[in-house]
Amino acid sequence: MTGRFRPHLAPRPLDAVLRRLRLLSPLTDAEQELVRQLGERRERHAPGEELIAEGQASRRARFVVSGWACRQRVLPDGRRQIFGFAVPGEAIGVGERPPTPALGSTVALTALETVDAEPVVEAALAGRAPGLARALQQSQFLEQALLLDHMVRLGRQTAYERVAHFLLELQNRLQIAGLGDQQRFPLPLTQEIMADVLGLSIVHVNRTLQQLRREKLIELRSGVAILLQRDLLVSISDFRPMLATRPAAPTGIRLASA
Repeated sequence: MTGRFRPHLAPRPLDAVLRRLRLLSPLTDAEQELVRQLGERRERHAPGEELIAEGQASRRARFVVSGWACRQRVLPDGRRQIFGFAVPGEAIGVGERPPTPALGSTVALTALETVDAEPVVEAALAGRAPGLARALQQSQFLEQALLLDHMVRLGRQTAYERVAHFLLELQNRLQIAGLGDQQRFPLPLTQEIMADVLGLSIVHVNRTLQQLRREKLIELRSGVAILLQRDLLVSISDFRPMLATRPAAPTGIRLASA
C-alpha cells in the first residue's frame, strides 16, 4: 500500500485538538464543549510568521488546528537550530503562569491555523475543568520528554539513527492527531528544515534518506512519508512511542501558577 496518502482530515477544526486531549485525560462533556467553542477564535498565519519572539514574556496560549510550527534559535550568522515542532492538535505557549520569557522563537513553517487556548487554560487554572488541567499537565510532560529525546538524538545517535527516530516521532504524533496511520503520514518539511532539526548538513540528510530508501525502509512521495518496515526502524533507532511511557495522571493536578 504505497499509493498517494489522503489524510483523514477532521470534519470539524477542533477534532485534532480534542482527540489529543482525550488521549491525555478523560474529559467531561462540558470540558469537550469548552474546547469546541474555541473554533470561533481561529487565526491564520503565513509561513515564516513569528508567533512568539525570543525573550517575549507576554503571550497567548494557542492550539494548532492545521499546519506546522517550530521552536528555534537563529545564530548571528544565520545558522538555525530547531528544538521541536507543533503539529495539529498540539499546543503553543501553554506553560507556567505568569509566562516566563521565551527561550527561543516560535515560527510558522507552513500556512498555519491556530485557535486561542486561553479559555481552556483559565478554566483549568481556576479548577473548573480538572480533566483539561490533567490533559494540559500531561502535554507539558510530553513536551519535556520530546526535548530530552531530541537531546539524545543529537548527542548520541548516528545520522542514520537520527533520521529514523525523527520520522517515527512524527508518525506517532500525527497519528495521534488523526492525520496518519502506522505506515503513512504527511511530511511537509524540506531537507533544509530536517537538517536544522537534526544538526546535520543538507547533503548528509539527503544521503541518509537515500540510504533508507535503497534499503526499502521508507518512501517519500508528494509530501508524504511511508514507513515500509516500521518495526525495523524502531529497532534501529530505539524509538519509544510518546504516549506509551506517560505516567498515570495523579488526581487533583493543576497547571503551575505563580
